[in-house]
Amino acid sequence: MNAQSITGKWKTIDDETGEEKSVIEIFKRGDKYFGKIVDIMDTSKKNNLCKLCPDTRKDQPILGMEIIKDLEQDGDEFEDGTILDPNNGKIYDCKIWLEDNSKLNVRGYVAFFYRTQEWIRVE
Repeated sequence: MNAQSITGKWKTIDDETGEEKSVIEIFKRGDKYFGKIVDIMDTSKKNNLCKLCPDTRKDQPILGMEIIKDLEQDGDEFEDGTILDPNNGKIYDCKIWLEDNSKLNVRGYVAFFYRTQEWIRVE
């Protein structure tokens, strides 16, 4: 079975409030997949820096930041990568899979605790 591509632009939806937060562009570099923030819906946050980021992303602009790193395709799932939440600076293990061609499930987890967001493809 040929899995649909996760590459392209995705609108993130906050799993607690249901509000649209940003647009992430997922792309392939080598054998791995990465995602960066290409738009932020709340115009007051467009110039925010990642004050709480722990690594080289600390104090960098959130807009344009790579928040998904090193995902590897495993059948229909993409896993073994990480995702950064720029709001709290935490980096989570990440797994992504397509619900259908227009919906992407994005799960960040630590041990057995996880949160899953549904992202919508931007045409």
